[in-house]
Amino acid sequence: MSSDSFARDVGRDPHLHDELLDSFDEELEMELDDYRLEALADYDTKGGDGAERDMDRRLYFQELIRLQGELVKLQDWVVHHKLKLVVLFEGRDAAGKGGAIKRITQRLNPRVCRVAALPAPSEREQTQWYFQRYVSHLPAGGEIVLFDRSWYNRAGVERVMGFCSDEEYEAFFRDVPEFEKMLIRSGIILVKYWFSVTDDEQNRRFQMRIHDPLKQWKLSPMDMESRRRWEQYTIAKEVMLERTHIPEAPWWVIQPGGKKRARLNCIHHLLSQIPYQEIAHAPVELPARVYNANYIRHPVPDEMFVPAVY
Repeated sequence: MSSDSFARDVGRDPHLHDELLDSFDEELEMELDDYRLEALADYDTKGGDGAERDMDRRLYFQELIRLQGELVKLQDWVVHHKLKLVVLFEGRDAAGKGGAIKRITQRLNPRVCRVAALPAPSEREQTQWYFQRYVSHLPAGGEIVLFDRSWYNRAGVERVMGFCSDEEYEAFFRDVPEFEKMLIRSGIILVKYWFSVTDDEQNRRFQMRIHDPLKQWKLSPMDMESRRRWEQYTIAKEVMLERTHIPEAPWWVIQPGGKKRARLNCIHHLLSQIPYQEIAHAPVELPARVYNANYIRHPVPDEMFVPAVY
């Protein structure tokens, strides 16, 4: 169906129109959540992340929907050619990784594109080969896996918080280039992103979460400690980027300058990393419903219905 015919159908069919609005509302709900946070924290709209608020909202939504349409095409390409795509999202707390991941996955098939966000290792996992628990989450052919933090925990939080020894830290840097080269030789497409955020902006975003009862669960004791150890995390990040930025798997840095811009720039760049094309699909035709004259629908007992509060 062409875009013109789809637009005509939307104009004629109120139900289709409502479905389209509901689709847009998914994004609006997340955007309104950002504004609610700003209000709760008495956010200074003239300072800090001014570039984000200067971005035209119409342009943001237009570009987001367009890029998400391209992500659907990329998904079809991955499935059709049985590709294996891994994307790592690293960065400081409140840098915007989660928001970017949500927008990437929002329109995609969860059976094709899934998010791996591993908890702290169990006692058993601590005795395993360090990369072992990440390997089980790698994609098969026709799958995309987005790692919301990854094996680079060892170079960041584990190093700063003292969760690994100096020997384990150095072993990681010896092993990770070979590990990633091995993944690439196996046919995996590996893309690594680091999300930057300024000191002042991270402080503001943490303050927003402190004042929001719906977001306080995001503030762990580890997050609080990361504020105190800002400089130590900076040093760890610089060492990590320097020692693991290899030609086979380079780092790509998402610059600070607003959550919306960061999301769009990340998605646009990700699309540029895979030379995909649109996959032709046969026209979809809804089959006629089969009616059976002998079928009698049984009534549902009233006590089984959810109360219509709204």
